[in-house]
Amino acid sequence: MRSLDLTRISPQDVRACQEIASEAGVDVKDCYQCGKCTAGCPLAEGMDLMPREVIRFLQLGAIDVVLDAKTPWICAQCDVCSSRCPQNVDICSVMRAVRQASKRAGKRPVPEADIFDDEFIANVRAHGVSNEQYLAAAFNVKSGHLMQDADNAVRMLTRGMVGVTMHNIEGRAEVAALIDRALAADAARHAARETEGGEA
Repeated sequence: MRSLDLTRISPQDVRACQEIASEAGVDVKDCYQCGKCTAGCPLAEGMDLMPREVIRFLQLGAIDVVLDAKTPWICAQCDVCSSRCPQNVDICSVMRAVRQASKRAGKRPVPEADIFDDEFIANVRAHGVSNEQYLAAAFNVKSGHLMQDADNAVRMLTRGMVGVTMHNIEGRAEVAALIDRALAADAARHAARETEGGEA
């Protein structure tokens, strides 16, 4: 784990870390750094911080280290870490909360992950279901990886693995309403937290 000057951590930093943990429904003090989450993580090799380190930096109040980390954006949300934790710390929820806080702070350490999330939600919101071929095309255009699937796309089309038909479900308006309600609730929760923080 990298060294950290604890004298540079402010009460605001500590509060920001506590808010992330609260949003995830986790008490980070429950973690005693056994490392089982990291040992089981299938993507640990590509991470800049190990899952246990993300928790440790939250414990210490090192908000900048956490928000700048690529790890929460690489996390596959497979739940191996959470299921292995002897203290029942929901590390997957922490990773999601860190990603949201990082995005709100204007940081996108892995911009492709953020673009994919936005495009996936927009795709499902519009059609009630994900149209993978159009999701891939939108992602490639917005991420600048224009030709990354060109060779596979031809083979998949000729073999009938994907098609050009846009699929819509009958209840897509209800799906869109659910997504809108979730996004509005998230925005309201953060606005309330910011108001509370400003009054403190």
